[in-house]
Amino acid sequence: MIKYIIVDDEHIAHDIIKGYCDLLPTMEFKKHCYDAIEALEYLNKHQVDLIFLDLNMPKLKGFEFLKTLTSPPKVIVTTAYKEFALEGYELNIVDYLLKPFGFERFLKAVNKVIGTPQNTQIQNVQKNNTENTSSIFLRSNKKYIQVTLDTIQYIEAAGNYTKIVTTNNTVTIREKISDVLQSLPENDFLQVHKSFAVTKRYINSIEGNRIFIGEHVIPIGKMYKMNIDKLLS
Repeated sequence: MIKYIIVDDEHIAHDIIKGYCDLLPTMEFKKHCYDAIEALEYLNKHQVDLIFLDLNMPKLKGFEFLKTLTSPPKVIVTTAYKEFALEGYELNIVDYLLKPFGFERFLKAVNKVIGTPQNTQIQNVQKNNTENTSSIFLRSNKKYIQVTLDTIQYIEAAGNYTKIVTTNNTVTIREKISDVLQSLPENDFLQVHKSFAVTKRYINSIEGNRIFIGEHVIPIGKMYKMNIDKLLS
């Protein structure tokens, strides 16, 4: 579970963020903090995995608060001010959400936290052979499907859609393949064609300009041959 707090001086922002999080089984709410001082007091006694952080707050601004933390958890900024985005990414925030934001944009930000391989504090929502595995939520039609990252074999662009092919089934979402790849761990997935990306662990063999994954044959594009050469070296 991802333990999170909300740091914002607006009550309606708390209601929206918690409402979105309540839709996700991986999220565990810990505390409403209405200013940064209250958040500091809580973090001095408790550990969390994620902070939803507003910037324009009384007493102590959001980034000033963040700079006081010696080992900050993951941070998703939620603000109405777009001009501070660059400073946020310099402070290694996960994402920068501009208010008002919808659930789909919110979910994309949370997926970046779920799919971060170095975040060892996050307990994963599904287990395979007693080992923890990260997962991601994908929107297909009008529902959200949770997909375990370790089951994804390859990804294929199909017009305005992207197909995620897993060991169990295929999930089709209305999203660009480039946007999907941004939500996935970079070390596990390799783009090999403008329309294809593969999971390294599922590659059975590489022959000429083709990759074999089980019964699937994936083409290798000329512009992506360098990625294959790097993998083989």
